[in-house]
Amino acid sequence: MGVEWTRSMAFLREAAGRLRLRREREPIETADQLAAFVSTRSAFVAQKKLYGYLKARMGTRYPSMFEDDVFIQSINVAKLHVFAACLSDLAVHTVARVGHAGSLSNEQVALLASHCFEWGIGDNEAHLPDEGMARSWRDGFAARLRDVHWENLAAGGDAFSESPKALFQWAPIAENLKRYDQEIVENSIRFAFGEVARDFRERATLGGIATDWCRSRMDAEAPAQS
Repeated sequence: MGVEWTRSMAFLREAAGRLRLRREREPIETADQLAAFVSTRSAFVAQKKLYGYLKARMGTRYPSMFEDDVFIQSINVAKLHVFAACLSDLAVHTVARVGHAGSLSNEQVALLASHCFEWGIGDNEAHLPDEGMARSWRDGFAARLRDVHWENLAAGGDAFSESPKALFQWAPIAENLKRYDQEIVENSIRFAFGEVARDFRERATLGGIATDWCRSRMDAEAPAQS
């Protein structure tokens, strides 16, 4: 297995490990704290649900499969794509609620969602084996933002549409073995995000995040106007 693939998933292992060691309870009050929450929780859910599905499907063969370099590389590819899909879903879900509470415009909400998405991708871009991978994720997220209905999501619409599809599509399991698994697999990741969403509701100061975002945007634009 190439060294680049070993490095490429270090950020997911580190994020998952941090969350296992401690249960974060501090308030989420700023745009950067929101972005960090979205990134770490997306990494955690991506790894947890992918490994969980593989373990359930392979049973006793699960440990021995990690001696196969080709299989390990397939897992790493899958984790990257599932992570990006989780990042997209959680960014849209959380930001829709911040935007509604803070009376942000659709443009402001989209910019905040992009900030969260870029935080997750940018922090880990150096670990990616192919720069085109991040570019395709960014293009996909930009296209999603053009079509998103923020009011519907804020009212309870389902933002978790990309990660269930990605988990099922990219899991390195033979198609004939997983063809009956789709509903179970997709519901499992939605359930995991249900817990993340509850954590967010309990900890997030929605109006404070919106205010912090508007202030940071004003500060960023001030030099250009002077």
